[in-house]
Amino acid sequence: MSLHNVRLDPGSIHWQAQHTNLEYLLMLDVNKLVWSFRKTAGLSRPGKAYGGWEAPDSELRGHFVGHYLSASAQMWASTHNETLKKKMSAVVSALSACQMKMGTGYLSAFPSELFDRFEAIKPVWAPYYTIHKILAGLLDQYTLADNSQALKMVKWMVDYFYNRVRNVITNYSVERHYLSLNEETGGMNDVLYKLFSITADPKHLVLAHLFDKPCFLGLLAVQADDISGFHANTHIPVVVGAQMRYEITGDPLYKDIGAFFMDVVNSSHSYATGGTSVGEFWSDPKRLASTLQTENEESCTTYNMLKVSRHLFRWTKEMAYADYYERALTNGVLGIQRGTEPGVMIYMLPQYPGSSKAKSNHGWGTLYDSFWCCYGTGIESFSKLGDSIYFEEREAPGLYIIQYISSSVDWKSGQILLHQKVDPIVSSDPYLRVTLTFSPKKGTSQASTLHLRIPIWTNSEGATATINSQSLPPPAPGSFLSVNRKWSSSDKLTIQIPISLRTEAIKDDRHEYASIQAILYGPYLLAGHTSGDWNLKSGSGNSLSDSITPIPASYNGQLVSFSQESGNSTFVLANSNYSISMEKLPESGTDASLQATFRLIFKDSSSSKLLSVKDVIGKSVMLEPFDLPGMLLVQQGKDRSFAVINSADDDGSSIFRVVSGLDGKDGTVSLESGAQNGCYVYSGVDYKSGQSMKLSCKSSDTGFNQGASFVMNKGLSQYHPISFVAKGDNRNFLLAPLYSLRDESYTIYFHIQP
Repeated sequence: MSLHNVRLDPGSIHWQAQHTNLEYLLMLDVNKLVWSFRKTAGLSRPGKAYGGWEAPDSELRGHFVGHYLSASAQMWASTHNETLKKKMSAVVSALSACQMKMGTGYLSAFPSELFDRFEAIKPVWAPYYTIHKILAGLLDQYTLADNSQALKMVKWMVDYFYNRVRNVITNYSVERHYLSLNEETGGMNDVLYKLFSITADPKHLVLAHLFDKPCFLGLLAVQADDISGFHANTHIPVVVGAQMRYEITGDPLYKDIGAFFMDVVNSSHSYATGGTSVGEFWSDPKRLASTLQTENEESCTTYNMLKVSRHLFRWTKEMAYADYYERALTNGVLGIQRGTEPGVMIYMLPQYPGSSKAKSNHGWGTLYDSFWCCYGTGIESFSKLGDSIYFEEREAPGLYIIQYISSSVDWKSGQILLHQKVDPIVSSDPYLRVTLTFSPKKGTSQASTLHLRIPIWTNSEGATATINSQSLPPPAPGSFLSVNRKWSSSDKLTIQIPISLRTEAIKDDRHEYASIQAILYGPYLLAGHTSGDWNLKSGSGNSLSDSITPIPASYNGQLVSFSQESGNSTFVLANSNYSISMEKLPESGTDASLQATFRLIFKDSSSSKLLSVKDVIGKSVMLEPFDLPGMLLVQQGKDRSFAVINSADDDGSSIFRVVSGLDGKDGTVSLESGAQNGCYVYSGVDYKSGQSMKLSCKSSDTGFNQGASFVMNKGLSQYHPISFVAKGDNRNFLLAPLYSLRDESYTIYFHIQP
């Protein structure tokens, strides 16, 4: 279904990600985007260029502008934001002026001399990669935003490059041309096949064939599983182009190439996220246990693998491709944004135990000085989140719903406006619940069929489906629930699909790595907050629920932080390496914010929710570190530091009484020992970050009352609605969806021991 006809529901995580991306697209400045294009064309250039990979001395400059054209066209189709349309149209006009000034059809942010080096097989950084992005962006401006000027620019550019390639073949050989393709050329074949489908110009088809890279596609054509050692994001777009060749020519060989390639990657080279590559390359097949590091899953590869799976689903309706799309989108795309911060994304998605998105080689990017390839594919991914939710059949009207994302679709051939509402998923309620309602167009008289995907990851026990409260027999997982009727505004179709915990072994056929497994909750890959320890106990039963338990939603109401002012800084009580100290107030979403959050466990079980400081005064409590569930802060005696121990070993030394702050200020509290009256958690006075905390008894020392008083605030971190506690060998793990994490150290794969 066209992006123009799909709208995401505000409030969903997908809409939030889309809106964050829209904010970023609107922040970008037209003059800075086209600065290097104007310089190359010899035009005046107000302002300054952006930095990073778009800097004037970067050989890849201009690639992000192509991505911007695609992303803004897709976002325009997804939102019809008029401000964005004016901005993207201004970029097209500025680029057109550059092309006209040069007068040859050439259009790039770098001079054509880079192609002289490319054709001479001399070192150069992927000039055709950038040209593909510019061509694809302009073509998207034409197909999605009806910009006819953009199509004229594309045709003129392609004429220029057709002549360049023809000259290489004429003056040297076709072998020289194919040898040059060992440099990354993006999806040149893909965009040229798309152009041919619009123009029917034979030159466009010939040039598309010449970018098919037979040395790679030939391996797939004879079904040789030999992609190890190839640069992943150089070659996935070539496969996407081969799929477009099948779309255009009908040659079944290229359909088979796409299917075989997808099978090879999924069976031997993909992680639990759905992503692939280590250090941007494919490693040995089924040897992924040796590849877990910070440089796994280049984001671009996931973006392009989604294109491969989308084509395959359209052709086959096979559930495996729909399941893959859901997995990769949920775990490999949504999490590359940093929360709701516009323009902050990652390059790689680390898999190494105790690593995080912030600790990969690139870390988090910046708004105006990164512009990596993964920034380009990132802004595209978040502009088309409404894509591949709905697919239609037009001959006998049918609508396939393959992603459960709160949204609406204007199904024109079915003459229905359909609303899909997905209840929020929580760990304590193991069901996916979806409700479909309908707004038929006036005069609708035809019946149509809805096909609802029943994912492979679910099970039949507890699954239900109803139409207007009348039960329907739910089909088996891995098939579609099909309902045919003449839809009315009073119709309500609901499905309830069980979600359960499951493990999935890493793709490694060596026996010694059999214990390395990922934990998933339906489509959500769960990551454990950890600093490196990654051994889990599977329990004595047959179910993961024996050793992994959901965190009640009410626990978020029990999370607190304790702060003090010292000098000109704010410090917080924090757990660090199982000891308690005062640390500077951390940024939200970081490891430090986890360590500075505690759960108040009331000794009186009737007190389960923290409402205000007044509700806590006089209560006896225990403090559980947020990132160490099942552990407790304990006293080790007067004038001694605190420790963190397993709650099962508690001898009562974990009890504290919350009293009004000894400093007498409104809103402060002091933590008195439950075992030693008059002794309090004490920080000292005029301390520095890292100051160890101790239990001190009340004295007349100047500053004691101040050092024993804290401002109690809401926790700096919160449990995600999908959160669990898993039992480890030495401590418990806090599990949450990978996409919800920002900087926190995490583990995706665990050693799961019986």
